[in-house]
Amino acid sequence: MVMKTVKNAAGRSVPLEINGQPVIPFKGIGKHKPEGRKYSPVIPTCADFPDDGNKVLSSLEEALRKCGLRDGMTISTHHHLRDGDLVSNHIFELASAMGVKDLIWFPSASFPCHEPLIKFLDDGTINRIEGSMNGPLGRYVSEGKMKGTAVLRSHGGRVQAIQDGEVRIDIAVLAAPTADSFGNAKGTSGPSACGVLGYAKADYMYADKVIVVTDNLIDLPCFPMEIEGNYVDYVVVVDKIGIPEKIISGTTQITKSPDRLLIAELTAAFLEKSGILKDGVSMQAGAGGTSLAIAVFISEILKNKGWKSKFGFGGSTKYMVKMLEDGLMNFILDAQVFDLEAVKSIENNQNHVPYSVFNAYNYHSKGNLTSMMDIMILGATEIDLNFNGNVVTHSDGYLLHGIGGWQNCLHARNVILPIPLFRDRIPVIVDEVTTLCGPGEMIDVVITERGIAVNPLRKDLIESVQGKGLPLKTLKELKDEAELICGVPQKPQFEDDIVAAIKWVDGTVIDVVRKLK
Repeated sequence: MVMKTVKNAAGRSVPLEINGQPVIPFKGIGKHKPEGRKYSPVIPTCADFPDDGNKVLSSLEEALRKCGLRDGMTISTHHHLRDGDLVSNHIFELASAMGVKDLIWFPSASFPCHEPLIKFLDDGTINRIEGSMNGPLGRYVSEGKMKGTAVLRSHGGRVQAIQDGEVRIDIAVLAAPTADSFGNAKGTSGPSACGVLGYAKADYMYADKVIVVTDNLIDLPCFPMEIEGNYVDYVVVVDKIGIPEKIISGTTQITKSPDRLLIAELTAAFLEKSGILKDGVSMQAGAGGTSLAIAVFISEILKNKGWKSKFGFGGSTKYMVKMLEDGLMNFILDAQVFDLEAVKSIENNQNHVPYSVFNAYNYHSKGNLTSMMDIMILGATEIDLNFNGNVVTHSDGYLLHGIGGWQNCLHARNVILPIPLFRDRIPVIVDEVTTLCGPGEMIDVVITERGIAVNPLRKDLIESVQGKGLPLKTLKELKDEAELICGVPQKPQFEDDIVAAIKWVDGTVIDVVRKLK
């Protein structure tokens, strides 16, 4: 819909109101200071719950009815089951059959498996999605088909929105690979084990009603408990909450592309020659093919130097687990698990520690993990000449991705973006990003197969690698090189209608996505 807009501190035109609620335009890094107190959910009483602690109901439909499901409610879910999620779609199938309308889906992320929800957006069961967009759902939003305006937040921004009362969850439906009848639950064991439930903490603590759905009910106590039963209203047992082979990310294989391997090799060389990689380093690398190759190169350097990483922050993979097992890393702090080896590790290795994004990424807290990290390896769909980053739209303007933890990770000491110079013959470096997700002052190094660009603001890094045989270039030089190969792509054409808002980590609006012509 067309909304009145103002220019924010990043120079982007953003609305003052979204979905009928006032919002604050982005003020700059660290400029917005929250006021007031954290949101508190309603006070429950033990008088309403069975003395024997057994909260098991016969079906999810019964649980939703007992929670008072009605028009306009906000329903939250987590994404640890990834593309194997069998719970989220079922919620809205039931809601549609019950005749409920205008629900708000508040997932921590969405996946292609959620494409069936489009029919519930079409029939009015769902008014809007306030969460990441992935593929089909993003395309649907970009074409202006969703009734409400989408709101995209980082993983930490989602926690901030919940605890600040910006989003009030009426019903949290939390899939759990293992649970007991009281509602204690964890991400390990069972046929749908996903490792951790690090994205569910804010949901179960702040939602008015909480339903745990499991396919592995065990005797009390379910321990160690990632969801605590005294926050849970009902437990539902189903045949299957997830498809295991789809829970594990399909991206967790080392790239075989020569260009991507070269990017990984250049990244490891830059980290070593700049002095960023050192004994006691802390790091996060991600689960993409290039990132995994970087982790392997880093492991070799640590081994050869006799160094150890103090800790790695997950999403964890078998490559990070191997670093832990080989004594190259002291701890893995983990909010999300990407493969089966990591699922087993978190169950069996006491130094592989579940670590909620509530602690890792929440900007409205007394400090979080990302600012303590030495090395942060990230990706991007676009980077512009001012080092601004985009991770939600492509250069064709389509909204196809969520923010994930990307914005939160920009607060690390050294933010490195190993990215190809072009994808499908479309240059990644542009004059101005289509959608602003992260300010350029927070991105330190862009590494491509044809050269390395260091942000001019990081004079210390530039000095540290001068004369050390690395192919240093400016972003402008890299952009020109890409355009010589690929040509200059046409810019997408947008209408005035705003279809999605991009929140910054502090809850302010940094940019919007407009409907494609």
